[in-house]
Amino acid sequence: QVQLVESGGDFMQPGGSLRLSCAASGFAFARYSMTWYRQAPGKQREWVATIRVGGTRANYPDSVKGRFTISRDDARSTVFLEMDRLKPEDTAVYYCNKSPWEGYANWGPGTQVTVSWGQGTQVTVSS
Repeated sequence: QVQLVESGGDFMQPGGSLRLSCAASGFAFARYSMTWYRQAPGKQREWVATIRVGGTRANYPDSVKGRFTISRDDARSTVFLEMDRLKPEDTAVYYCNKSPWEGYANWGPGTQVTVSWGQGTQVTVSS
């Protein structure tokens, strides 16, 4: 049974870094190009990064180029996404899957990445 399980999502402040993992099973992982996707609330799923068979070629959309790095460990059937200089617009649920031309496997649960300064905390000083 084909299975994809994403992990590593977290709540981060802008400018931070995060590393996502996707463990694959049930298919010959090393023979497939793999892709990370993301879906923000109210938006369609979009392409984030692709790594070809062998790991020697990777492609990114302009929105993440220079900030995100995709890699793979074929021995562990795992694909990674290193995300640096995170921005609030990177907030989304992140998924991995085979690249579109390979034919999608069943989608995993995804992993939530939230980039925000948070609500802050009120400090009052009075004499």
